[in-house]
Amino acid sequence: METTIDTHTEAINEEVIYQNPLLFLKIWEISIEAHQSSVLEKHPWHYHKEVEFLAIIDGHLGVQSKHNYVVLGPGDVMVLGASQPHRSHKPLADTLHYVVFQIDLGKHFDESTIPYLYCFSELTEPLEKLNYIFDIDEAAKRETHAFIMDIFNESQSRAKGYEMAISAAIKRLMLLLLRSDSRNMLNYTEETELNRLRPVLDYINAHLKDKLCVEDASALLNLSYHYFIKYFKKTMGISFVEYVNYKRIKRSELLLLTSELSIMDVSYEVGISNMAQFYKLFKRHNQCSPREFKVRMRNESKASMGAGSRIL
Repeated sequence: METTIDTHTEAINEEVIYQNPLLFLKIWEISIEAHQSSVLEKHPWHYHKEVEFLAIIDGHLGVQSKHNYVVLGPGDVMVLGASQPHRSHKPLADTLHYVVFQIDLGKHFDESTIPYLYCFSELTEPLEKLNYIFDIDEAAKRETHAFIMDIFNESQSRAKGYEMAISAAIKRLMLLLLRSDSRNMLNYTEETELNRLRPVLDYINAHLKDKLCVEDASALLNLSYHYFIKYFKKTMGISFVEYVNYKRIKRSELLLLTSELSIMDVSYEVGISNMAQFYKLFKRHNQCSPREFKVRMRNESKASMGAGSRIL
């Protein structure tokens, strides 16, 4: 069932509190008994910067997004793009049981996978457009549902290495969407585009400690300043400056966890001499300070080793 309904203009900006701050996600189950139904109009519009996945286990859930209204049944899944207004309700008098999975996908790209960040950056289309996959590909829908349930079960059990299991499932989920996107809504481009940028990416890796500027990078490819910045963002999904900052923060995370360098020395090692700027960038990427990150990582490691049966 699908109709077109205009969205409400006054949606609530919902803050998502991550259950594990290092995984940048929140996942939980909702159960509503039979004979309880609700009217859609009584439920508030809301949005959040995280992408949201819904996986129905039993019953039916009505979901209204910016342009569509759908009723999901057992085994169905749905994805809602970042910052896309939506609301939901229980349209039928049956038992409803489903899982809500909210995640900042951008935080799950590392140095080897960042070339695919642009596919999920929603620069051109919201990820909601990918729901066509679940309408035409039953196998992809089943696999997506299974991935979400795996992530949920791992987050509940918190068994040793659950963070690794969740990270792996998230990457496999994104790979499934990428390979199932027959209409290329993710705007995937061939590797030849990335190969053209390879000298610049290698240059950035080798000179993170140094001053990096667009002029030097564009000269490596013999491109004009303005063409280069447009080409870089189109290919990588983020700007040159954002990419450099991303790489610097990722390297600083590694240094914080594997070296005895002070926070000031770490900032110098990654090419950021202004401590206030370093703290600002680090907090933007991790929602915590460098010192809090180090403490949190140690605490999370200890907790996961000794809390196999705890529930989030």
